[in-house]
Amino acid sequence: MPHATAPPVTGHRPRWWTELPLIAVVYALYSVGRLLVRGDVSTAVDHGLAILRLEQALYLNAEHPLNRLFTSTPSLGIPADFAYASLHYLVTPGVLIWMFRRRSSAYRAARVWLMNSTLLGLVGFTLMPTCPPRLLDAGHGFVDTMAQYSAYGWWGAGASAPRGLSGMTNQYAAMPSLHVGWSLWCGILLWRHGRHPLVRAAGVAYPLLTTIVVMGTANHYFLDAVAGAAVMGVGALLVRPVVRLADRAKAWAGARVTGPLAVLFDGRSAGGRSAVPAEVPEAVPATVPPNVSAGCKTSPGERIPGQRTTSADPPGTAVGGPADRDAADAAASDDAPAAAR
Repeated sequence: MPHATAPPVTGHRPRWWTELPLIAVVYALYSVGRLLVRGDVSTAVDHGLAILRLEQALYLNAEHPLNRLFTSTPSLGIPADFAYASLHYLVTPGVLIWMFRRRSSAYRAARVWLMNSTLLGLVGFTLMPTCPPRLLDAGHGFVDTMAQYSAYGWWGAGASAPRGLSGMTNQYAAMPSLHVGWSLWCGILLWRHGRHPLVRAAGVAYPLLTTIVVMGTANHYFLDAVAGAAVMGVGALLVRPVVRLADRAKAWAGARVTGPLAVLFDGRSAGGRSAVPAEVPEAVPATVPPNVSAGCKTSPGERIPGQRTTSADPPGTAVGGPADRDAADAAASDDAPAAAR
């Protein structure tokens, strides 16, 4: 997914105190929206049966053998139920934190990708409420392993939520499977940005394992998993447009806030010119000669470069100043009559 994992062109490294509330708000909106978009049960069952018939027409039937295996083998079914009920709450935030700390240049794109796909999944739950295989009539051959092994975990017989809270979840939000979608997001990031071979191997194994788990526990059809992967692909393609839109909105909001306050803080008007008049230098009268020496005087014995000295002067004595020229002129006037005589 090059669009989703490429570093953003603009922007700075996000700060955790702004990222954490943003992610919490988006996930809360997703959770509440998922709960509120419950469709009619009969409609959800019809959609589930339609998916099952489509898979049979396409000769896709991975759910039944996996579900029978997990039902008959507690050593596989119980760990699978624990994985379904917990891993997406642990691995997905873990990868997001890892990207924030170790791959900060690609973190923003990864976070936007995850949010895009999650919101698209919410749209799918709204438009197509779907009954998962475990809630179909027993005549269709599926067993709810979460209910079968509920004594081993914290979940009840109704859903993977803690006991007594099954009514707080939407059990008909099966299409698309965000368990598979989020695991694919984790896997691609681990493969692309992981440096150790084990990290990259985990990036391959985790989405494959999640796909097997969601079908073996009868929580999703295979086509739910395919739809989850498709949603992640669309979310990745939308990363760059969403980032550009967010940057423009941020720049517009910043201009609206800082523009009127610029005069108060740095003295600049909206056009970029200084609002405070510049200080005008004091005019110097033309009749006053400039003081080029600025009050500096030579010390005794200091010789100005290029100045003549006489043999009668002590070494280092400067000659040629105003007093020396007056003495020379007086001596010349005393000698002039003698020369005439």
